[in-house]
Amino acid sequence: MRRLLPLLALLAVAVPAAAQRADRATPGWVRVRLETADGPIVLALDQRHAPLTTANFLRYVDDGRFDGVSFYRTARSKKLPGTGFIQSGIRTDARRFLDMIPHESTKKTGIRHLDMTISMARKGPPGSANGNFFITVGPAAYMDWSPRDPGYAAFGRVVAGQKTVKRILAEPTGQQMNGTLMLEPVEVRRALRLDGTPKPTGRPRPWLLEHRRDG
Repeated sequence: MRRLLPLLALLAVAVPAAAQRADRATPGWVRVRLETADGPIVLALDQRHAPLTTANFLRYVDDGRFDGVSFYRTARSKKLPGTGFIQSGIRTDARRFLDMIPHESTKKTGIRHLDMTISMARKGPPGSANGNFFITVGPAAYMDWSPRDPGYAAFGRVVAGQKTVKRILAEPTGQQMNGTLMLEPVEVRRALRLDGTPKPTGRPRPWLLEHRRDG
């Protein structure tokens, strides 16, 4: 019995991480479904270990700021075919922009860039992320924190729609952005929170007003 107790304790720690599923809520996690032109993707966001990054992402979801954006970049590894990452978000659309957020590094959160990890994209130094994100296909340890590199802020993982992610990764690209910009971006028709109560920011949404005028 004494030998069994440590094993049970290990299982108690391991089960929550393995229990995340697309069809049910998991304490400490928030699910979001991305309805894309290539199929649905369901994300589980780790609000317990990456609370600032998760809250930022949910603000964009709850405001509808990701509705109508696209997956616009797919970076495939030349050394390991079938791996890389896909990127989506508001790009440089200032109409959808919210505030930049503090950097929650992998050293702080313990969330590594493994296969099907969602993480925040940024063009500048740590603390410059806002409304752009990427999903890894295959492990990407080079994106984790190291003494020489602050890395990127991972904050969840794909729990359904892995085939959709891989389809997007295989989309053709052109020469821009070192050959990673997609020739035909894949639309994100809607981003929907599946757990908890939506909390819209109440901030203006000018892209909707312009869309109505164009209609």
